[in-house]
Amino acid sequence: MARKKKEFPLLEKVMITDVAAEGRAIAKVNDLVIFVPYVAPGDVVDLQIKKKKNQYAEAEAVNFHKYAKTRAVPFCRHYGICGGCKWQVLPYSEQIRYKQKQVTDNLTRIGKIELPEIAPVWGSEKTEFYRNKLEFTFSNKRWLTNEEIRRNVTYDQMNAVGFHIPGAFDKVLAIEKCWLQDDISNRIRNAVRDYAYENDYSFFDIRNQAGMLRNLIIRTSSTGELMVIFSCKIEKEEEMTRFKDILQYTSDTFPEITSLMYVVNNKCNDTINDLDIITFKGNGHIFEEMEGLRFKIGPKSFYQTNSGQAYNLYKIARDFAGLTGNELVYDLYTGTGTIANFVARQARQVIGIEYVPEAIEDAKVNAQINGIDNTLFFAGDMKEMLTQDFINRYGRPDVIITDPPRAGMHRDVIDVLLFAESKRIVYVSCNPATQARDLALLDEKYKVTAVQPVDMFPHTHHVENVVLLEQKNIKE
Repeated sequence: MARKKKEFPLLEKVMITDVAAEGRAIAKVNDLVIFVPYVAPGDVVDLQIKKKKNQYAEAEAVNFHKYAKTRAVPFCRHYGICGGCKWQVLPYSEQIRYKQKQVTDNLTRIGKIELPEIAPVWGSEKTEFYRNKLEFTFSNKRWLTNEEIRRNVTYDQMNAVGFHIPGAFDKVLAIEKCWLQDDISNRIRNAVRDYAYENDYSFFDIRNQAGMLRNLIIRTSSTGELMVIFSCKIEKEEEMTRFKDILQYTSDTFPEITSLMYVVNNKCNDTINDLDIITFKGNGHIFEEMEGLRFKIGPKSFYQTNSGQAYNLYKIARDFAGLTGNELVYDLYTGTGTIANFVARQARQVIGIEYVPEAIEDAKVNAQINGIDNTLFFAGDMKEMLTQDFINRYGRPDVIITDPPRAGMHRDVIDVLLFAESKRIVYVSCNPATQARDLALLDEKYKVTAVQPVDMFPHTHHVENVVLLEQKNIKE
């Protein structure tokens, strides 16, 4: 017998008071902290509790009595449904203010270390169409909004191309226009969708693991190049012939595509890093440019998704490194070697380490393309590669630049950093919370002397943060 779902009373005329993690806002009712998405501090709303624990609850705003004076009007028709860009209700100046608070709170409350004055967040010049990469999902289970359900809307076509709905892994919201990437992305996605509709292509069914069309990845670059990658499930030879028809249609309709590729993915997950990606038309890569340097970006390569802010981020990292031309620099989690090659001309030598072998090959090519001959790149798990033996062999670094994933650095890596005793560590982070945890561990030998947050993702709660650590005085 199914457990009866618990029903909670409606909380009326509740004031939203602050913002919280994951892009949500906060309200308090009788000492109960309530997390609410898609509202702004100053809104007065009726709240329907959806989940309740001892210390907190999660709720949905079902009616607005008053809008905050600082509230912005969301510009995207999909706002509040697709799950992205949750801070569209905040003016950009308010977004920056809350990101500043987030960095400060994380470094002080989690790090609990001595800090210098934290510099103001470096805002993004572009707040719309700022991304250079998006991934869309094909699904045979179109998500119907509450409004559509109330109006008994029915569709002849239940296939959709768009983004997964949070909390519903098998449902996809059909996206008509996304404001995150250049509009060529919208035109390609919608044209491919319409062609697939008209020619009765099967969209993927994630539950039953059936259907041809799975994913569509679109990458743009500051050089004007355009990469499109189709992911499909192909089990019969005749299916490949049919699949290539949609590739040819895409190629003919959008001659501006410089790299049209596809990958056959018959696995039960969407990851493609372990699969061969085949070039259907054009090159197997695109290029980014920065200060006259060219960076090769392959279909599996990581590159910061906000190209303009990536340049600012790397300039800050280079400034913090304080290079004079005589330093040995370690660039940890180097990716395609962007930071390593970006700082190489100001250093004696740069050694980059990265987990993904294909990225390291791109890093080597990037060095060669730019005539850089003072870099070395190694592929492998960071905690296994960066050891005391490695340092003894290749030299003790004068400067370490580290840009780990959201989870931060493994304790073994931090121990090696403490062993290396480089003069300076530049820590670039996409998660100030895990960065703060790591800074507390590094506090044994290092002090934080500069902090510069950078906003890479407008309309979201995410913020990058660059921290400079310098060795403490031995006498202290």
